[in-house]
Amino acid sequence: MPARSLNDWLSYIESQHPSEIELGLERGLSVLRKLNLGRPNNKVITVAGTNGKGSTCAMLTQYLVAAGANVGTYTSPHFLRFNERVAVNANECSDDLLCQAFTKIEEVRGDTSLTYFEFSTLAALWIFDQLELDYWVLEVGLGGRLDSVNMVDADVAVVTSIALDHMDWLGSSIEVIGKEKTGIARFEKPLISGVVAPPESIVLTAKEIGALLHQKHVHFTFESGVDSWSWSGFGKAYTGLPYPKLPLENAATVIAVLMQLDIPVTFEKLCHLFETATLLGRFQKVAEYPDVYIDVAHNPEAAIQLKAQVQRIDKPAIAVCGMLKDKDIESVMSNLCDVFLSWKVVSLPGPRGASAQELSCYLDSSEQFSDLKGGLESALIQAKQEDACVIVFGSFVTVSEYLALTQH
Repeated sequence: MPARSLNDWLSYIESQHPSEIELGLERGLSVLRKLNLGRPNNKVITVAGTNGKGSTCAMLTQYLVAAGANVGTYTSPHFLRFNERVAVNANECSDDLLCQAFTKIEEVRGDTSLTYFEFSTLAALWIFDQLELDYWVLEVGLGGRLDSVNMVDADVAVVTSIALDHMDWLGSSIEVIGKEKTGIARFEKPLISGVVAPPESIVLTAKEIGALLHQKHVHFTFESGVDSWSWSGFGKAYTGLPYPKLPLENAATVIAVLMQLDIPVTFEKLCHLFETATLLGRFQKVAEYPDVYIDVAHNPEAAIQLKAQVQRIDKPAIAVCGMLKDKDIESVMSNLCDVFLSWKVVSLPGPRGASAQELSCYLDSSEQFSDLKGGLESALIQAKQEDACVIVFGSFVTVSEYLALTQH
């Protein structure tokens, strides 16, 4: 029988569990033990949060790699290739290595049914263990306490932000969601909270676990200046830092995390990080003449951040927006309705995709398109005529479709 390709494996693991999402650690832990991955011999950094997880993981990874460490990074979802999810020293893993991991998992799992995400997580952990890396940077997929990333004990746990999203799975209040996300913390291990207005549940849950809670604006803080910003905490201070390309709130959290690790944190290395660190799909400029930016913002908090970024551009902006119907579309539109010159709303494919008509219900004026291609073409024509830029946003699906269309 010929060896399975990566695409073969992905099709296979998609079919192995009746549910796309099923939170819980029991299934994954049983396979984790069979893989002998109980306690990694390295530092594990686990990152949870409603927004900012990807940016935080990217900056942590890029700093650690630049400092000479060997780093495995696990994130989700991916845009075009599954390989994006599993990276070593900021480079995507090869098809061959991923296939080896899936083969090993299949050999040991027996009759244990695993979701796609559990298969993926176990594959990443197996690869990182095989390569004997110094640091594992793990992004939580959904929530925290019951997410399969939480199978591994975190040496440093991070909660970037807390807002209302995925309420069908995590609960309908900030307090409940905060408790779920704080569940990644461990006894007598640092928990870095980057949450601006933290719910009480973060403090209470950290106390129950016995974690060492370090909060933004309590144990560390930052201030914005005209051309630079400053950070202080844990007996250290840095002034004159360049503004990062990724969100400043996350950059401040990243410094606090680095302070917990056995690695030098220098002004020069931080400057290099903030001048260079980028992440696909996070207010990223991907084209010129006209300028096009892509952003995965898909919830109200992310929409507020996107609005601030759009307002800093020195020309009018045209929105190309596609969203999933299980998101808080009304609040996203409300937060952004007055920042764009015009709106091109597009239908997304699949059962979760919202139609352009559904999106238009929350706007006073918009043009509707059956797919992203039509909306993008219209926006580019208008942008050239009116010397404007184009912002493509609303979902990972929207950004993925843009990247596929333009072959980035």
